[in-house]
Amino acid sequence: MTSLSFLGGAATATGSRFLVETDQTRLLVDCGLFQGYKQLRRKNWQPPGFDPADLDMVILTHADLDHSGYLPALVKQGFDNPVLCTELTRELCEILLPEAGSIHQADAERANQEGYSRHHPAQPLYTEHDARRAIRLFKTCGFDEAQDFPNGIGVRFLRAGHIPGAAIVQLELGGRRIVFSGDLGRYDSPLMHPPERVRLAHYLVVGSTYGSSVRPEGNPEDLLEDVIQRTVKRGGTVIVPSSAVGHAQGLLYHLSRLRTSGRIPDIPIYLDSPMAIDASDLFCRQDAGSRLSAEEARAACSAAQCVRDADQSDKIVADSKPKIVLSTSGIVSGGRVLNYLKRYVPDPHATILFSGFQPGGTRAARMLAGADEIKIHGAWHKVRAEVLNLHILSAHADANEIMRWLSGFEAPPRRTFIVHGEPDASDTLRHRIQDELGWDCEVPEQGQQVDLA
Repeated sequence: MTSLSFLGGAATATGSRFLVETDQTRLLVDCGLFQGYKQLRRKNWQPPGFDPADLDMVILTHADLDHSGYLPALVKQGFDNPVLCTELTRELCEILLPEAGSIHQADAERANQEGYSRHHPAQPLYTEHDARRAIRLFKTCGFDEAQDFPNGIGVRFLRAGHIPGAAIVQLELGGRRIVFSGDLGRYDSPLMHPPERVRLAHYLVVGSTYGSSVRPEGNPEDLLEDVIQRTVKRGGTVIVPSSAVGHAQGLLYHLSRLRTSGRIPDIPIYLDSPMAIDASDLFCRQDAGSRLSAEEARAACSAAQCVRDADQSDKIVADSKPKIVLSTSGIVSGGRVLNYLKRYVPDPHATILFSGFQPGGTRAARMLAGADEIKIHGAWHKVRAEVLNLHILSAHADANEIMRWLSGFEAPPRRTFIVHGEPDASDTLRHRIQDELGWDCEVPEQGQQVDLA
């Protein structure tokens, strides 16, 4: 008997963790951080629902922290077996996980110094050292390259098109094929190739981040131009909280084109994030899986002044002149972007520009919902800046694109499980799959275990 347990990414768009068990093996597909609402974030500190030391393997679909960011904590708890992923996912995790550990440490130290944590003392979920220990366990596998492991496990990665290295996982186990979509990319992305077709699966686990949304029509560069021109005319700065991988590079591509064509003012553009800078260097390589030519990639990555030094970052925060700043994290949960928000959220001349899905309970989601104030580092800050979200810039497939990918299956899976979405998004996608494709599908609950016959 094979069982599948949904230990994260169920009824929420974060924390993806899917446990697959047989009499002979136990493995985890994705190992993500819970983000957003406090009751979700608390799950990062709770036992994961299994003994990490008993896991034979972790398989990662891609490097985003809501899919990989719990891995150092798992290693702290005794996991010491292979982590299988693509080469680009490993390289991105080498950038993202140690920096995440460093941010956890810095946040705990600041909370202790300034006394705003309810925990005494505040502790990091994991450290940079924990993250580097985790990375030593990584083993890589190429796309479309079948890998066989003990106990009858077979793994194949197909291109998901979301960010460099992102994979659809095809798992062969006990005569069953279980497919995990991970995060699917867009079909018309100027940066990444579209997701690969999957023809057959006995069981399917599909993400639903944008399961209830269809991306608006329009040219993203027209919309960006309008936001930037409007903000600069009133003497303001545009702050773009961006994920380090995917969003940042997509924005740089569009900003480069807008500047080259003279459609936006000649004001400074800063990329203030060591993580995003390193990810951009990787993105410019010819093996990064991008649709862009080497010249186009270099032009995009050179559109901004790169800021690594913290003192330089502080000077940019204090500079009142109009500018565009891209800084991580995209959901404003930590990192240097918080310093920019403290300075510019109260400024009615400024614009805070988001560019993708924001999980419920995050500062980003509250700002977009019209919050009058937000709390950062224990203090409240009035929201007077213009706050926008350009979903058209998201690197996630929307509902129509998810359905397009599903329509490529030659036969319905026996069961389809809809995960990694807010409840409305997941249930809306469930209805579409049932009504348009006639498939047997369900939205699992957190902690639910199902037997795969």
